[in-house]
Amino acid sequence: MVSRGTPEADVDSISATEGTSTLVLGGVRSGKSGHGESLLQAHREVRYLATGPTTSSDAEWVARVAAHRQRRDERYTTVETTDIAGALRSDPHTPTLLDDLGTWLAAKLDELGGWDQEPVDLSKLRTELCAAISSFAGDLVIISPEAGLSLVPPTPAGRRFQDELGTLNEAVAAACERVVLVVAGRVVELPAAAPTVTTSGVPVVVTPPVQPATVDADPESARPDPDTAPHAGGPVDPTDAEVFPTVDTPDLGVARAARDRHLTLTKPAGSLGRMEDIGVWLASCQGVCPPRPVSAPTVAVFAGDHGVARSGVSAFPPEVTAQMVANIAAGGAAVNVLARRSGATVHVFDMSVDAETAPEVSRFKVRRSSGDLTSTDALTLAEARMALAAGRAIADELVDSGADLLIGGEMGIGNTTPASVLIGTLCRREPVEIVGRGTGIDDAGWIRKTAAIRDGMRRARPHVHDPLSLLASVAGADLTALAGFLAQAAVRRTPVIIDGMVVTAAAMVAAELAPGASRWWLAGHRSVEPAHAIALHHLDLEPVLDLSMRLGEGSGALAALPLVLSAADILSTMATFDEAGVSDRDGDPSAAPAGEPSPTAVAVAP
Repeated sequence: MVSRGTPEADVDSISATEGTSTLVLGGVRSGKSGHGESLLQAHREVRYLATGPTTSSDAEWVARVAAHRQRRDERYTTVETTDIAGALRSDPHTPTLLDDLGTWLAAKLDELGGWDQEPVDLSKLRTELCAAISSFAGDLVIISPEAGLSLVPPTPAGRRFQDELGTLNEAVAAACERVVLVVAGRVVELPAAAPTVTTSGVPVVVTPPVQPATVDADPESARPDPDTAPHAGGPVDPTDAEVFPTVDTPDLGVARAARDRHLTLTKPAGSLGRMEDIGVWLASCQGVCPPRPVSAPTVAVFAGDHGVARSGVSAFPPEVTAQMVANIAAGGAAVNVLARRSGATVHVFDMSVDAETAPEVSRFKVRRSSGDLTSTDALTLAEARMALAAGRAIADELVDSGADLLIGGEMGIGNTTPASVLIGTLCRREPVEIVGRGTGIDDAGWIRKTAAIRDGMRRARPHVHDPLSLLASVAGADLTALAGFLAQAAVRRTPVIIDGMVVTAAAMVAAELAPGASRWWLAGHRSVEPAHAIALHHLDLEPVLDLSMRLGEGSGALAALPLVLSAADILSTMATFDEAGVSDRDGDPSAAPAGEPSPTAVAVAP
């Protein structure tokens, strides 16, 4: 919340975005109700629609109700009702928790005599409820037992209830924007189902061809059909793209050997400070001491447009993204200049630029522009998997081509906004703590950007424990591909220099996808964006440089690259005391001179 009396206070007066409807499924004692409550924890007031009786002669039931009440604080207003469709229609804006559909169904079957051999038709009730859910404007969380988690009941009444509950869950899932399954307290985001039509109230699954998603009213902004995308049918398979194998740790034995070798070189111990630590890190990543010279440093720049850029969150118009992609491909950008100085190769990849780009640049393209994170998901889950798979494929392709050190870069007008949303959400920070000036926005632009980040974080919070759905909700194809690229580089045991705030935001999600990946990363620099320092602290990465840079593209990482190359050269080519015939201060050429140990020495990573 913004403090009153400051220019930023205007941000809080901007109306909130439309809510999200979520169906939370799970078995008895699975934790589904607790998870549902957590999805609404950011709201000041929540209406609780209790579908079961709050008073009863059943002591066990009363105890269950009491346990639920203890979890709910004064923000909750409880409404006991079985007319949940009417309750949703009567107040379609107040954030609402409906708990649960199982007790509601049982009550309706009691009311209608539905336990008899001649079943009653509940299709009208389902249709009425789903219509109320679809038209609900606020955040709505619906709790329901998952019928398929139990045995087939041995009685006709039990089977009737299970069949009706399964049909009800399927209909409600089709009306909700998100569906999650809670098992033993663990939350799994379920993929979107195929569209459904209703025949006599019974959902029938239809599998039409995939249609392009519309970003806005401009048809030029629609994404390409996945079936006709440049990489369709190629090596990129999005299946389970978010599932990464275990990441190995850089070689601890080699790290010890590298530190020991530093003690034999012709210098006081620790006298080269972090240069020594960087050399140790690189040696441990390569698994050899002294480390091999880095011969093929390679930069991958991930480009994409973002729907939020149309809200005036950047000092530059969105069309600059495509223009800069062409400039990078032609070798005229800052990233190209810095790369040439260090002998690095630059590749640029159009993941979601809102324009046509050269075929060699767009072969992994997912769509044209990502959705506006303030009001809609940036990507579908299928597109997020496609972008992750593309990032992983790019990392594999570059490593297989001989790259022995990777740098992730980015280019996209407005991309600091989704990056800030990711950092604020994962680090639990308020928008005003993390909003920077980006490309140089004025005060009015800063207020617009803060409001956009606030709205994006509101939409991102329900996905904080699910990296794939978090990326889909707010990140965009470029940041999602970056996350896949960084995680896969660690899987491939390849060191990476992390660039600025946008890349570090993607790295935070990559670390969630592939735990341990950050040990393979070195922070090239700290930018002036306030969110960058927060993200680096979250990842426990200490930047090599602090030059007040904020360009992106990979420029900060490339500025640090000469120091990394030098750190490797020191370990591999600097003479030892024995080789040089240099004595220590006591006159012993076989002993290292005394010196203070490096205050930043670490086990593996700098």
